[in-house]
Amino acid sequence: MNLSTISALSPLDGRYAAKLASLRPLMSEQGYMQRRVQVEVAWFIALSDAGFAEFKPLTPGARTYLLNLVKNFSESDGRAIKEIEKTTNHDVKAVEYWIKSKFEARPELLAAAEFVHFACTSEDINNTSHALQLKGARNLVILPGLDALITKLREMAQAFADVPMLSRTHGQTASPTTVGKEVANVLVRLAAAREKIAGVPLMAKMNGAVGNYNAHLSAWPDFDWEAFSRKVIETPEPVSEAGIAPWGLGLTFQPYSIQIEPHDYMAELFDAIARTNTILIDWSRDVWGYVSLGYFKQRLKAGEIGSSTMPHKVNPIDFENAEGNLGLANALLRHLSEKLPISRWQRDLTDSTVLRNMGVAVGYAALAYQSLLTGLNKLELNEEALAADLDASWEVLAEPIQTVMRRYGVQGAYEKLKEVTRGKTVTAEALHGLIASLEIPEAEKQRLLAMTPGSYTGIAAELARRA
Repeated sequence: MNLSTISALSPLDGRYAAKLASLRPLMSEQGYMQRRVQVEVAWFIALSDAGFAEFKPLTPGARTYLLNLVKNFSESDGRAIKEIEKTTNHDVKAVEYWIKSKFEARPELLAAAEFVHFACTSEDINNTSHALQLKGARNLVILPGLDALITKLREMAQAFADVPMLSRTHGQTASPTTVGKEVANVLVRLAAAREKIAGVPLMAKMNGAVGNYNAHLSAWPDFDWEAFSRKVIETPEPVSEAGIAPWGLGLTFQPYSIQIEPHDYMAELFDAIARTNTILIDWSRDVWGYVSLGYFKQRLKAGEIGSSTMPHKVNPIDFENAEGNLGLANALLRHLSEKLPISRWQRDLTDSTVLRNMGVAVGYAALAYQSLLTGLNKLELNEEALAADLDASWEVLAEPIQTVMRRYGVQGAYEKLKEVTRGKTVTAEALHGLIASLEIPEAEKQRLLAMTPGSYTGIAAELARRA
């Protein structure tokens, strides 16, 4: 079978393939291979700069050539590595052999070929590659996706700051707020969650088979391998061929590990993304409800069909798609965060197959962010529906009336309002009659009589604008 978008097993590479084009170079197997090549090249060049008599510093031409192996890594390069793997039955060794094959006709590199993968265990290459993948996915896909949502929510919070809206607690009418304030609630939560994702340090280790630099010290016992490893891992990635160092990885050094990096940072990162997604599930459901109530209309798109039998329908499908994909993302993210920090003794391979699904988890999240943003961009506020809902809910003014009654010592204030309002259709006339009978200062009576459900919003507008 020739693979295509309609024969793909996963909808991420099928139905939604075009929407995830930016993620595929980072989190696919080809992306994983490219980062393995990047790590091997970084380690190799750094070794040449370590001061060993047996490995002199590489010439600028050799360095440029090696960096171009990373920069220009292609699908055909990936296929070549897969061909080698058919013989080695070992994916990291296949990368090593592929790099060495690129040294032919280059005497300088050929003479130093045994320093490729020098003193490394496979996990030295794998864990740094995974961290580089996650750095790319976080910085180029996840955070930009969230930033676009934050920008949209901020715009909505400001634009609708003064538009009154009936609140609902337990699904029942409650003290009014404003549309902008409800959006601001989500905006503030999302912005804080976004910073948690951005703040997770991406860890990497380059310390050998069981984390003790055993092989390294057998070759050069007096060399500070830990400091060298830290330097390779923490030096920023080169931004160009004239970068500050042609071999840095721009990650955070992990000094203690077994054969594998413990993956605690991954759990922290995936948990942070999942918590963020939970906020967005909450928001997707709320907006879905607001559309159902008529608070928002959805802009029509020519040619779209909402139902195969009911031509009037404009379904909130973007919010439903977002909710579904956020749920899928979280199911995978939570499994990753629970499983990855666990390894039998020094090493078992259960993490390897699980780690290959990082892109799937991140992919569903990225897809959901796009769906949610699309849905928000379609919304049009229906102020008439909002005003009508408020005008039909005078019972919400029972709260301020009984609060003022309490201020002036009117006995049984809560009970009196409960008797007038609970389970009844409350009218403005009924409330005004009650207010007129109260033994409170006249100025307070007039203030209560002037109040409407739409004006009883506290500092909601101010809070919305402040966000």
